[in-house]
Amino acid sequence: TFDYILEKIGDKLKKKWSNFIKVPICPCERLIVNLRFLASGASFASLAFSFRLGKSTVGAIVKETTQVLWDNMFTIHMPQPNEQCFQEIAEQYWMLWNFPNCIGAIDGKHIRIKCPGNTGSIYYNYKHFFSIVLQGIADANCKFIAVEVGGYGKQSDGGTFSA
Repeated sequence: TFDYILEKIGDKLKKKWSNFIKVPICPCERLIVNLRFLASGASFASLAFSFRLGKSTVGAIVKETTQVLWDNMFTIHMPQPNEQCFQEIAEQYWMLWNFPNCIGAIDGKHIRIKCPGNTGSIYYNYKHFFSIVLQGIADANCKFIAVEVGGYGKQSDGGTFSA
């Protein structure tokens, strides 16, 4: 899986040599840092120590690599569902779970963040912390068919769903 991802996005992660950067970080290491962050939720400081990089470098790698992953892999591995797709999902829910007319299971998760500047209480949620909302819809085999990331913490699940 790692090699597959690297093959798909490696060229887009390459950095050019410059007078300011003596040796650019290779695409393989950039992807490893990003996947470690996404899988573990480790702090940038912890990743910086583990990979012998600066905290700001780790932050930049995570931001850039995550954007490249999203831009290049999302449409391949999570295409827009259509009517036929929803009919197949409903059949699977019926066959596997005896749950009729279900086209997906939906849930949301508040991801804790530091309050962004000049945003007031828009990110402040009912659990009394600042967050963004991650919401996903899964098929009968527990595979995501749609995701929405970045809803304001103050939004309800219904508000995120309708946005």
